[in-house]
Amino acid sequence: MKSTVLASMLLLFACTATQAQEAPVKKVTLTPALLRGPYLQAASSESIVVRWRTDVSARSRVKYGTAPNKLDQQADDINLVTEHKVKLTGLQPNTRYYYSIGGYKDVLQGDANNYFQTLPAPGTTGLYRIAALGDCGDNSVNQRQVKEQLLKYLGNNYLNAWILLGDNAYPDGTDAEYQSKFFNVYKDDLLKKYPLFPAPGNHDYHDTDISAKQAQMTHQTTYYQNFSMPVDGESGGVPSHTPSFYSFDIGNIHFLSLDSYGKEDSAYRLYDTTGPQVTWIKKDLAANQNKGWVIAFWHHPPYTMGSHNSDEEDELIHIRENFIQILERNGVDLVLNGHSHDYERTRLIQGHYGPANSFDPAKHNVSNSSGRYDGGNNAAPYIKDSIRNKGTVYVVSGSAGKLGGKQTTYPHKAMYFADADHGGSSLLEIQDNRLDLKWICADGTIRDQFTMMKNVNRQTDIHIKKGQSATLTASFAGTCKWNNRANTGRSITVTPTSSVTKYTVTDVYNNLKDTFIVHVSK
Repeated sequence: MKSTVLASMLLLFACTATQAQEAPVKKVTLTPALLRGPYLQAASSESIVVRWRTDVSARSRVKYGTAPNKLDQQADDINLVTEHKVKLTGLQPNTRYYYSIGGYKDVLQGDANNYFQTLPAPGTTGLYRIAALGDCGDNSVNQRQVKEQLLKYLGNNYLNAWILLGDNAYPDGTDAEYQSKFFNVYKDDLLKKYPLFPAPGNHDYHDTDISAKQAQMTHQTTYYQNFSMPVDGESGGVPSHTPSFYSFDIGNIHFLSLDSYGKEDSAYRLYDTTGPQVTWIKKDLAANQNKGWVIAFWHHPPYTMGSHNSDEEDELIHIRENFIQILERNGVDLVLNGHSHDYERTRLIQGHYGPANSFDPAKHNVSNSSGRYDGGNNAAPYIKDSIRNKGTVYVVSGSAGKLGGKQTTYPHKAMYFADADHGGSSLLEIQDNRLDLKWICADGTIRDQFTMMKNVNRQTDIHIKKGQSATLTASFAGTCKWNNRANTGRSITVTPTSSVTKYTVTDVYNNLKDTFIVHVSK
């Protein structure tokens, strides 16, 4: 009896095992979740890189088009990855595209708020806006308020790009810090709409980590893993073939993003003027002399008395003594830095490479104007032209997150304006031959601004025949006053009857004046 029962049990077990073996295994497919992004990298007038991160590996697909309800183009990556990088090519310059991101079967994000605008064709003029955020990634109330006020100022105006001045995630530039203090803060607005061009700071090299010196040589840091740079000249400029430094064009503006902390060839810093970075800088500047504006940005400032002292720190001293004269010789108009957690701004200056006490306004100020161009006393714009292309404005804008700190000798003697009590970001508005920088604070107040113009105050002779008309265009952008007429446009059309007629146009503050002499022949 027992043997019969045992046999029956063995038979039942065998049948069950066979059925289990023959039953199909149900395949479990994990749906990726979006952890980071999307964000926009290596933008040009014809291409852009869209990046995002998922929690599990998946294939990548970006669908895009010129209307939010018509994403009729797509770009794919068949590789299974968590770090998604999809390059869109064949785009039209200065054109808005809407996009969605995801895999072959799913869409992780994509609606009317997912859009970008390609950069304008190199060399073209227009009204361009570029924001500069220094030392931003600390997850502070100040960081969020600075962002909010920048967006409020922009309103419905598009930000053509934003740049990072280093120390983008505190304190060590780890991936977790980048996630919580950078990507999470900017994910819903700046990152998914506006192309980003970064530069590294010392904290991006883990400067509180024992391996910082090694990281400076290898560049194996989270910063370089998180960002894609236009290293092959696809965004303009001479190819650098390294993500440490690169250049790009936005219309008639040429930018250089530099690395003031890392080492090239395991030895050369930014202030080593025979090293690979400076060798490339010289080539890039020489090849871009025809640009309307040239702007360089990196982390460590040559002049500051904020939370750092440019008379005491080696990087700052060597950059001032050995490097910036190369930029000045090549007509660089503006230098943007971070590192000190405040805002500081010079006049248009040149030739000062020593300590703060050696700054001589009579010798080093190319212009004694404040440059504010607001109708105040001695507030005319800084003026440069092809003959007098001297002078650079230096701006420290390192309070987009971190804030505060003053040396006992604050402010630096080279500075026209300095403020370590308010956080803010810098916004460039550049139209043709006019450059405006505004420092927009966390409370919405614009506490400093300056204007620079090129090739203004012109005298022009025009020859026409009797009965013909001539169009006169002011050399400067802004409100114009023509011969005290009511017309305030930049251009007027005239049909003079006298053999010689003189027309003048001034700006609203009477700082600028063009003269047109129209000669009429029979």
